[in-house]
Amino acid sequence: MRIQTFVVGMLQVNCYVLIDEETKECIMVDPGDEPDRLLDFIMKDNLDLRYIVCTHGHFDHIGAIKDIKNQLPSAKILLHKDEVVVYKKSFEIGRQWGFDVDEPPDADVLIEEGFDICFGNQTIKTIHTPGHSPGGICLIGKDFVITGDTLFAGSIGRTDLPGGDYSLIGRSYKRLMQLGDDMKVMPGHGPVSYIGIEKRSNPFSSEFL
Repeated sequence: MRIQTFVVGMLQVNCYVLIDEETKECIMVDPGDEPDRLLDFIMKDNLDLRYIVCTHGHFDHIGAIKDIKNQLPSAKILLHKDEVVVYKKSFEIGRQWGFDVDEPPDADVLIEEGFDICFGNQTIKTIHTPGHSPGGICLIGKDFVITGDTLFAGSIGRTDLPGGDYSLIGRSYKRLMQLGDDMKVMPGHGPVSYIGIEKRSNPFSSEFL
């Protein structure tokens, strides 16, 4: 599997495209902005976009979904069932912050803990990691975890937005730290890290572990 990373929008969101190179089927995680750039990549590489996956519903992570869905209507939008309210209100919050955000289309599939995302010959597991938002999820592959805004290199996601819960993000943090030390952490913002590094050096380890 190949993973292509795009840093998009003014808030510098990491959008990931996971590609099964044999079948050309792929999924896109958190297309927050710059839909033309993301669509151009899909078209030029002749990829078959199966799913648009939302690690959570904040506006900076979903801003390009409407345009991508309009161009590629067969791609299914995946969202955790507990994130629907946040997702549907995200454009209002974005406009309050001065961003021109379209109302997103409805999710095609509302998922729960343990949902498997299958594309080509690949299977990615989802786990429910609330705290930054009620329906936040992380995506677990063979040697990596896409953490959205639950875990960053050296930090965690903020919990002062609607639906945030500091005690819940602590539980989610502890759960992620149970993954193998060699698991690469691919966050929603900022550089990659590894679970082992975060265990040792993330300042929240001393509080949550």
